Amino acid sequence: MKTLIRLGLLASLGVSATAQEPAINRESPDQFWNWHVQNTDILQYHPGFHAPYSGPNSLNSASEVKETVSFDLTAGARLWAGAGLYVDGLMWQGFGFSKTLGAEGFPNGEAFRLGTEVPNFNFSRVFIRQTIGLGGEQETVPDDALQLANRRDISRITVTVGRMSAKDIFDNNSYANDPRTQFMNWSLMANEAWDYPADSLGYMTGLALELNQPEWAIRYGFFQMPRVSNGTALDAHFTEAWGMVTEFERRFAIGGHPGAIRLLAFLNRAHMGSYQAALANVARPADLQSTRDYRYKYGFGFNAEQEIIKNVGVFMRLGWSDGATEGWTFADVDRTATLGLSIKGEPWGRSNDTFGLAGVFNGVSRVHQDFLSAGGTGILSGDGKLNYGWERVLETYYDFQIWKNLHGAVDYQFITNPAFNRDRGPVSIVGARMHWTY
Repeated sequence: MKTLIRLGLLASLGVSATAQEPAINRESPDQFWNWHVQNTDILQYHPGFHAPYSGPNSLNSASEVKETVSFDLTAGARLWAGAGLYVDGLMWQGFGFSKTLGAEGFPNGEAFRLGTEVPNFNFSRVFIRQTIGLGGEQETVPDDALQLANRRDISRITVTVGRMSAKDIFDNNSYANDPRTQFMNWSLMANEAWDYPADSLGYMTGLALELNQPEWAIRYGFFQMPRVSNGTALDAHFTEAWGMVTEFERRFAIGGHPGAIRLLAFLNRAHMGSYQAALANVARPADLQSTRDYRYKYGFGFNAEQEIIKNVGVFMRLGWSDGATEGWTFADVDRTATLGLSIKGEPWGRSNDTFGLAGVFNGVSRVHQDFLSAGGTGILSGDGKLNYGWERVLETYYDFQIWKNLHGAVDYQFITNPAFNRDRGPVSIVGARMHWTY
């Protein structure tokens, strides 16, 4: 069991607090405060699969059944004109398959490396967001988790400071972004080649700036880094350990159907190990820890989405990182490509249902391959040795409305060459999800 209370991923909560609380003036577009709750339960099973050997980070080749449960409570309060304070309480319990190891395209986006057998609590988000209008046409923003209802200028500057998820602001996609309501696989909720700054739960202290215009936006983020790989404690060497990311977004319509492309670049600096330095040491298995020093890691991402016809959209992501230094915060992937399709259920009379189908290719650089072949381990990978091949993931799901804001989903994933290893797998994973919001 994993009880995860990650209050409010954008677009996961639906019922307006204004409809519940008379203290908020429903006639005014500007909310003074709100709160939201969500709960997501995921049950997954994989049967046993072929594996002639296993290592410290291997997916268990025997059958497994794992369940994760998340429950979130978010609150927002208006501070002054254009500014709001947002708090996200998080409680979690449990683990993913094999303690969340053994596949880079990990099948449960609600599972993290920091697992626990008893419920644990954390303030995952505490931030202030200031919006500065630049005049011109305005838009109405609905009440939502981490968002007070208001009217704002479309042309605006937004400043966010505090503890947040970098994924709240960067690398968003309308069809593949939230494992609570969409695809469950890690590779389909984010660009896995972007080692985005985060602790073991996916959050980090930082600053984000955005300039938004009617057809485009540009964003910049500066975040702290954990002291150890995928850890929770922050590195106190603030001038030497940081993560920067920039993103340009262009929105458009083709034949009246909305679309967008996003170009991302990142530069990280942290106390990371070098794959080449680890290989140069004759000791085996290859050890990154002894090579750690303050190094840079950089990479690029491409993210696109396009509605083809009403209720049918396609999406893709491409990612590349230099592949010279160890994965520090998210995954071990150096190269990634994803492509998928999302269909709303209106044509068959189920307008709040969604069907999704997507494929993933994940890979690593040559020196990274050699490191894993020499017995090295990363955040998710490390079978003791390696017969390298691109990790491939196929995922399909059907999310259906049960009642108002209560949804269920069934999910199937097929992973070939888990953790880049041709000697292991393939693995079939079946899953079910329950998600409700208030």
